[in-house]
Amino acid sequence: MKLISNITKMQEISEARALEKKRIGFVPTMGYLHQGHLQLVEKSVADNEITVASVFVNPTQFGPEEDYDEYPRDLDRDLDLLQERGVDYVLYPDVEDVYPEGFATYVQVEKGTDVLCGRSRPNHFKGVTTVVSKLFNMVKPHRAYFGQKDGQQLLIIRRMVQDLNMDIEVVACPTVREEDGLALSSRNKYLSPEEREAALIIYNTLQKTRERIEEGERDGWALKKAMEEAIKAEPLANLDYASIVSRDYLQELSRIEGPIMIAIAAFIGSTRLIDNVWLEVE
Repeated sequence: MKLISNITKMQEISEARALEKKRIGFVPTMGYLHQGHLQLVEKSVADNEITVASVFVNPTQFGPEEDYDEYPRDLDRDLDLLQERGVDYVLYPDVEDVYPEGFATYVQVEKGTDVLCGRSRPNHFKGVTTVVSKLFNMVKPHRAYFGQKDGQQLLIIRRMVQDLNMDIEVVACPTVREEDGLALSSRNKYLSPEEREAALIIYNTLQKTRERIEEGERDGWALKKAMEEAIKAEPLANLDYASIVSRDYLQELSRIEGPIMIAIAAFIGSTRLIDNVWLEVE
């Protein structure tokens, strides 16, 4: 496994592998890897001749009062985990190289970025789509792997790839969970034992909502209200949003039908957690 910090060098390597007819899989991460990230890596290694992972904490997707400086980092640990799983190259660029002085170009998806997480984080997805498009240009992958836990991000990146005719297959991988259902997240480390127990209200509410839909409930507003009440009943939870949206443009649904995403974001103590489940509803 090789660690690559130089962007031009990464591009040269990718072009050489493409000429050898080797398919390149790519897993973009912000590091501090957990089993959710490693599932993406394992899938890429199984699917492709070459796997590239990136470790880059992207400053443009953090708001002014968010935790960029405090975001957990442990490169040595990440490199050990990636090497154990057969990654070929790790891209680890400097912020100054990704966003050089005078940088003034951003990629922004117009629909679906101002709802859910985008409502309270207005420039977040502009930062995500910009850095992902830049990473795609650096790595030149055939396939890119994203986790379903970040469902809104996944759907927005799919939209960007489709709208900009990027010749990349976006592969979605299921959310990895603890035995009790809590979605794995780098931010789970911030939870106290009491908060860790309280955090289960998110997954449990998603599951109950899924069951009600599978039993025939189609009133989106009634389901939304029930989700909100369930989260607010947990003393350690502070609801950001609970919503049921279409999976094309992330529009909130008054009547539940088609491919949908049930999504919740809430602060447990001071830690913001997100989770979602997907359904196909006839």
